[in-house]
Amino acid sequence: MAIISDPVLTVLLCALGYLAGSVLFALPISRAWQLPDPRAQGSGNPGATNVYRNGGWAPAATTLVLDAAKGGLPVWLASASGLSILAQAMVALCAVTGHMIPVFYRFKGGKGVATALGAGLALAPVTTLLLSAIWALVMWRWRISALASIVAIISGPLISAILEPDTLPLFGLLALLIVVRHRNNLIRMAQGREPGF
Repeated sequence: MAIISDPVLTVLLCALGYLAGSVLFALPISRAWQLPDPRAQGSGNPGATNVYRNGGWAPAATTLVLDAAKGGLPVWLASASGLSILAQAMVALCAVTGHMIPVFYRFKGGKGVATALGAGLALAPVTTLLLSAIWALVMWRWRISALASIVAIISGPLISAILEPDTLPLFGLLALLIVVRHRNNLIRMAQGREPGF
């Protein structure tokens, strides 16, 4: 069986994934709730956590669901089209990359955690649900979203290697990308300045 089962369709869905990822739902949702632009408030990150700080649970949950959906839908389409696991992983990475460096917003995006959640649920649901549980436990204990995200994502390669080994390369790359995107949070945590809940 070919590693990339349909190169043309893979490229098309990778492009779709990147474009979908490039839609930062935190911005229109903040406008709909008459909230400040999340890029200019709090951490400056256009994601669910910062929307929560600005407006509470309802707009934050909506942002989370939509940011996850834009990661999950392209991967689901790749799976439904019969593409290989590798091709699906490429589509997932393109969606997450779109959120991080969105073409629609001068390549200045977010951390990619919610988009990775959606893509992971579509491609490796068991691993992703366990990572979500790790996130929830760390969040419950320390109340710092960035810490919960980092601990969860760096657990991904090990858990995927045990439970869904075909997706190990995806979780390895996601861990690298997301930790790099959290570098400022890591600095603030080391200085004791990272905001909690």
